[in-house]
Amino acid sequence: MYATMIAGVAALIFLFLGMIFFLEIGRRLRLRSKADDKLTSGLSVVEGALFGLMGLVIAFTFSGAASRFDERRQLIVEEANDIGTAYMRLDLLPSAAQPAIRDLVRRYVDTRIQTYRVLPDYDAALAEISKANDLQREIWNAAVAATRDDTKPQTAIVLLPALNEMFDIANTRFWATQIHPPVMIYVLLGILALVCALLAGFGMAGGPSRSWIHIVGFSLILTLAVYVIIDMEYPRMGFIRVDSFDQALIDVRASMK
Repeated sequence: MYATMIAGVAALIFLFLGMIFFLEIGRRLRLRSKADDKLTSGLSVVEGALFGLMGLVIAFTFSGAASRFDERRQLIVEEANDIGTAYMRLDLLPSAAQPAIRDLVRRYVDTRIQTYRVLPDYDAALAEISKANDLQREIWNAAVAATRDDTKPQTAIVLLPALNEMFDIANTRFWATQIHPPVMIYVLLGILALVCALLAGFGMAGGPSRSWIHIVGFSLILTLAVYVIIDMEYPRMGFIRVDSFDQALIDVRASMK
């Protein structure tokens, strides 16, 4: 995971420097070709189409990243609600069976909280997920045994589905973290950014001097846009994070007496 982070930062730096380079290449091509106004006016149609396509790709990837970011926050709250519901329904079990199962559930919640605290250490997170899966089996077996011995059949009908939902949402959250756009989308976005930088440099070459404000500003803004998209796609690694919503799980754990 750390290697992925380093590769992502390197790709963004490459994109920023690459755009500056392509802006300069476009500028020099314009100066050397000595293009007249008729030629540049004809190229405006191509430039408009490519810049429009780049804006469309950025809009779609940004919208998708924002949607997945919100969904991941909602899943944290949903898991907290499912755990809280299942824990309260343990009251239906015989008094003798409750302490052991409650202790297992508390350990399970501690493991779920720790799973996302250790990120971006992916191996450590997988180890915590393995512990949670083992605790799921223990909780389920203990609950089934307790409801089998219970004289009230409605206990199993109410409790077991709640435990099943508590386990299912953990699996849903894990796979939600794996949902990302195909890498080719980011490759396309990078190619479009470089091509648009080339065309922008060609159009900005109205004189022998360079406008570094426009060159650096154009490159920086597009690079930041790509960074924000990637940051939302991986909300446990950068500045845009979902950590504050982990408080929902922490509050549920604190309520387990």
